[in-house]
Formats: sequence, C-alpha cells, structure tokens
Amino acid sequence: HFARAGCRWKQLSKLQRSLILLVLVICGMASYPIVTEHLRGTAPVIKHLMVRGRSHYEKPQANHKGKLSNSEASCLEAVQKAFLHSWKGYKDFAWGHDELRPLSKSYSEWFGLGLTLIDALDTMWILGLKEEFEEARSWVATELTFNKNVDVNLFESTIRILGGLLSTYHLTGDTLFLEKAKDIGSRLMPAFNTPSKIPYSDVNIGKGTAHPPRWTSDSTVAEVTSIQLEFRELSRLTHEPKYQVVVSEVMKRVHKLEGKLDGLVPMFINTNSGQFTHQGIYTMGARADSYYEYLLKQWIQGGMTENQLLADYLQAIEGVKKNLLQKSSPNGLTFVGEITHGQFSPKMDHLVCFLPGILALGAHNGLPTDHMDLAKQLMETCYQMYIQMETGLSPEIVHFNMHQGSVQDMNVKLADRHNLLRPETVESLFYLYRFTGDHKYQHWGWKILQNFNKYTKVSSGGYTSINNVRDPDYPSPRDKMESFFLGETLKYLYLLFSDDPNLISLDHYVFNTEAHPLPIWPSAT
Repeated sequence: HFARAGCRWKQLSKLQRSLILLVLVICGMASYPIVTEHLRGTAPVIKHLMVRGRSHYEKPQANHKGKLSNSEASCLEAVQKAFLHSWKGYKDFAWGHDELRPLSKSYSEWFGLGLTLIDALDTMWILGLKEEFEEARSWVATELTFNKNVDVNLFESTIRILGGLLSTYHLTGDTLFLEKAKDIGSRLMPAFNTPSKIPYSDVNIGKGTAHPPRWTSDSTVAEVTSIQLEFRELSRLTHEPKYQVVVSEVMKRVHKLEGKLDGLVPMFINTNSGQFTHQGIYTMGARADSYYEYLLKQWIQGGMTENQLLADYLQAIEGVKKNLLQKSSPNGLTFVGEITHGQFSPKMDHLVCFLPGILALGAHNGLPTDHMDLAKQLMETCYQMYIQMETGLSPEIVHFNMHQGSVQDMNVKLADRHNLLRPETVESLFYLYRFTGDHKYQHWGWKILQNFNKYTKVSSGGYTSINNVRDPDYPSPRDKMESFFLGETLKYLYLLFSDDPNLISLDHYVFNTEAHPLPIWPSAT
C-alpha cells in the first residue's frame, strides 16, 4: 500500500504537490491520520516534514483505534518476506555459521555453533515457514555438536541456544531439540563452580572448564540473573533439580546483597566475593536491564507463587519511579535516565525500551494499574526515539534535554548513532497491542519495519546494522546481521501484526530475553 502511495505522489504535478504540502502545514501534524486517509501518497513527504521540522516531534495519535490500511494478512506477509530475505542471505553466505555479513557476502563466528540458525528456529515455526524450518532442523540433527573446544558466553549461549532449543521443543514436540538442550545445558554447568556461586561469564563447553573475562573477576549483574527461566525449565523437563538449584542460588544471593538503591542494582558482581562492585551507577540499560525482566518473568513462569521475586520487582519499579524518571523539554516525553554516583544523567539506552512491555505484562498479571499508565508513556518515548531520527530508526543511546528553551527533546552523540536491528521497541509494541487492542501500536511497528526495509535491507540477502541513523543519504552500513534480528525483532513484529491472541498466548507462555517462548508452569494441584 505504501509503495503504491509513493508512486502516486511522484505522478502528481509540481503545483499539486505544493498545494498538498500547504494543506499539510496548515492542518498541522495533529491531523496527520485524517489527511493521509484522503491523500494516499503523502506518507514519504509527511515523514520528511516530521523529521526535518524545528521540533522533530510527531504528536501521538490520540486513541487511534483505526486498523492499518494494510490488511492483517499483508502485514504478516511483509514480515515473512523480510525473514525470507534475511534467510536467503544467511543460507547463501553463512549457512551453519553464527552470523551473516551481508555486504561482504560472508560470515562471522562468535561461538561457532550456528547461532543465527538456532535463534531463528522458533521464529520460522511461528511464521509458518515449514520448508525452511525442516532444512534447519536437518542441520541441527546432522551437523550441530557442542563437543567443541570453544569458549562461550554463559548468558548469550543460555538465552540464544538453550532458550531457542527449549522453545522449539515446546512448539514442535520434537525431542531432537530437547536432547540438544540437555546437552548444552549440562555443558554450561561448570560456570557455577565459583567460590561465591555467582557464575563465571565464560565456559569452555568441550573441556568443561570456566573462567571470568581475562581483564576482571567480575560478571555483569544482568548476565548472571537472566539465565533462570531457561535453567529452571530444563530442570522441569529433565526432572534433574541441579539446573534450577544453581540459578535459584544466584537470585537468593543477589536478593540479600547490600549496595542497592531502592531495589535498583549495580552493574557488576564479583565471582569470588559474591559482592557488587563498581557501585554507584544505576541503570535500566546495558548490564542491568534483564535482571528486572527476569524478576517478573520467573514469578509468572512459576505460577505467581514465588513472592520474593515479586517483591524485588515491585520495589525496583518504585525505585525507577523515584530515581530515574524525568520528562524532556520541550515536549514532556517521559524517559528513564541513570544515576551515576548520586548525579542524574538523562542518558537512555535503546535497551531500556524493553521496559514498557514488562510493565504492561505485570499489569496484565494483576500488578498496579499505574504500571500500565507508565508503560504507555514510555512506549511513546521509545517510538519518538525512532521517528525523530532522519532515517526513522532509533540510535543505540539518546540523551534527553531537560532545560527550558530546548528546541528538541533528544540529542544523539556521534558514537551512539548506530542501530543494530534491536528488538526492544517492537517487543514492547507487541505487549502494548496485545493488552490494549489499540491499533496505533501496529501503525508504529509498521513504520519501523518500513524503515528497516528502506535503510538496512541488503539486495543480495539479509539486513545490516548501520552506523548513522541521522544520515538517510548514507547511513553507513556495518556489514553485520545480528542473530536477534531473526530471533526477536522479526518475531515480535509478526506477533504485533497478528490479531490472534492465541498465537503464543501470554497466559500460557513467557518469553525469555531472546524472545523464545517457554511455558508458564501448570499450577500444582
């Protein structure tokens, strides 16, 4: 629809275009949905006005309940096409390797375990791409081995590989994936052999040894507290308590530690002493983010019976509200900053955009209704992080303006202008749409998908991360397609565009932090 609209715009005379632009300017941005309804074909120009305008601000579409101009089927098909285009690049140039480098038509290795393929298994199943799935399954059956002399990151291999195999097993019932999950799960266990029971960051899955990074004996708090869903589920399936025991011990120890700020945790923890280190920095972004996510999700996974997890989560959200929430100038966007040694910093990672979805998920499960109110405010901010950029794609980090007289809400430093095809904003859009039914969240996701197609799609196959979201003429491609683009970003877009609440029902599944759905445990009778 949008492509055809663009064609119609180009067919208009110069006078017609000028008149339409004049109407748009007079009507103002608030009337944008109505204008576009009558003048199909102005979308590219409206976008141009929005991002080049003085304030760079697109007013939220108040209570916009209208459905996408595209049918649900065509939106879902657009995601399937994006996936198949990505898969073509991976299959042609990186098959069986970790990540595609789409520009150089080659690949990069991280662990040497077919990371993209494993991460994408359940996405293919959910998208109904059975032929591609069967081809990938065959690789898992005949080529995938974990008996390798290779160091892997405990957290990344847990959320991507163990999580991906467990979810694929649940969706398909195919025991091949459970057997592979048991294999990798058992090989990750040496990470927990530390003086403090806080796991090392790295494991050699062939030798059965583990160690911290070369430069420190610390692990990041997010990493050691975001492996629980997967190990707990592995214990439930295998009837071997050891997996759940080691990860539950981590949560118990972190729960008792001093050094928190109103439930907010520092970013590092020492594997020898078991104490927080590098204290004084509190963030909902990198190195802490998924700690909060897994407090809530473990509570949901376990049937909402583990009250200590819930208490820690609720305290942390109050800590966010008390210490990290501020509003930008001039448009009053609610954002989540950071505390650095007592000083507030208006810095917000794109990673923080997981938070609207988590808040909404909590509210859906009976937590305070003001969590949903905050979720909606932060969702608007995360969308603005996209639409205020010239490419319509969010940078990795934004700094918000707080002083009166600002003409734009956010600044982006040169070093922070990259986009890695991250999923967090579309992930939260999915939750907000599921729980509110407000179609504006689908509209926002559609725009984001269109901008991924416009600025990151590589013609020979695959999508690439880019270095500069502020330069639409040359966004400076990085030549890398992260596995999470297939594992998370496209999966959440597909689920966002689906109007079937039973397609991975949020009353029956909880998503790990890599978007792999795991079952909510049946209540004990």
